[in-house]
Amino acid sequence: MREIQFREALREAMTEEMRRDERVFLLGEEVAEYNGAYKVSQGMLAEFGAKRVIDTPIAELGFAGIAVGAAANGLRPICEFMTFNFSLVAIDQVINAAAKMNSMSNGQYTCPMVFRGPTGSAGQLAQQHSQNFENWYANTPGLKVVVPSNPADAKGLLKSAIRDENPVIFMESEQMYGLKGAVPEEEYLLPIGKAHIVKEGSDVTLVSFGKMMLRAITAVEELAKEGISAELIDLRTVRPIDYDTIINSVKKTNRLVIVEEAWPLASISSEISHIVQRRAFDYLDAPVHRVTSQDTTLPYAGVFVDAYLPSVERTVKAVKAVCYKH
Repeated sequence: MREIQFREALREAMTEEMRRDERVFLLGEEVAEYNGAYKVSQGMLAEFGAKRVIDTPIAELGFAGIAVGAAANGLRPICEFMTFNFSLVAIDQVINAAAKMNSMSNGQYTCPMVFRGPTGSAGQLAQQHSQNFENWYANTPGLKVVVPSNPADAKGLLKSAIRDENPVIFMESEQMYGLKGAVPEEEYLLPIGKAHIVKEGSDVTLVSFGKMMLRAITAVEELAKEGISAELIDLRTVRPIDYDTIINSVKKTNRLVIVEEAWPLASISSEISHIVQRRAFDYLDAPVHRVTSQDTTLPYAGVFVDAYLPSVERTVKAVKAVCYKH
């Protein structure tokens, strides 16, 4: 199986779907002439032309609204935000238009489209360019929210997102665009809403998604050296959340740690903790622990960036705490 970069996997997904369905098109800042701010759309303008790969002004509210209108009228747009920090400018179109289109029209209109782009910290980008809004969008009925952690998942999930009849928020990581991974050459799709058990274990369940999966994988390896067997689950999707996979794992391991790059209040890990105590309370041998970003805006200095984000060390410490191996 060949290895390609995360950005190449995304490009393949969009290119294959645009070849398959002439209703699919891409729009956003620098997606055409510049080949994408992160070179995700490199070469797509040359193949599909300026009517299907469209450079927009720096006006997220405007081009998000154009994309929503296009979706309501039978097209299937892929709307790229240069970063989801900038999606806040367009959040009215995402939440009050795209997410509610089907409900407000009593099923007369659908809004089959994808909003995609990078999320979270990407190094020393300071407070306004380093935020995570997965929980914001996951809070909204009518949206699906996907956060892939590797190139193969990125391709399979993006193809499914483009074909979905609902608006899908597809959140990537700027720091993962150059990450290489094995990706099948044949066509494949991955189901939205189904988690993946990356590694089976018996002592503790470790749940994460997106970029934090890289740190969770390393933590699992470190824990194994100390004789702790962690079952690692990649959510892939945070709306809908695959609660059953998590619950079944907790019933086996009796412990749960969740790793998430987000502020702790009202986060995805908060929701999972609530559901687990509702559905598997009697199986828990320790309180659920969360490893999140620090409850503050992200400083610029590199040493503070490291202290702010979830780390392998904090994850290992949390697992040891629920296993009572301080």
